Amino acid sequence: MSDEVNAPEILAEMEAVFAEYERALVENDVETLDRLFWASPHTIRYGGGENLYGIEEIRAFRGARSPAGLARRLARTQITTFGRDTAIAATLFYRESAPGKVGRQMQTWRRFPDGWKVVAAHVSVIAQD
Repeated sequence: MSDEVNAPEILAEMEAVFAEYERALVENDVETLDRLFWASPHTIRYGGGENLYGIEEIRAFRGARSPAGLARRLARTQITTFGRDTAIAATLFYRESAPGKVGRQMQTWRRFPDGWKVVAAHVSVIAQD
């Protein structure tokens, strides 16, 4: 196993799966979002107003969330891969519904036999500088 940082082919894979995640998020494609999260009680998602432990809490949140107002613009997206099986994705996001605010999203991804999965995520919104 290589410890190479940002091997071009692995980075390209991760960029594609991150784009798939983003599309699913703004389109409220719950099935794809569910597939892209590790189906484990160890998965964690800290959100803007919730702390979710385990895939069941994450699924319940996604199922109850309104599909309205999910469009956003990304900025300063940075993906870093470590070897062939681990990656960190970080991005800032802006929503028209939240003027003067900037969202921050950070995800830890891991490759499993059935593909890349988010194993930990943190989403927060702060006042824009």
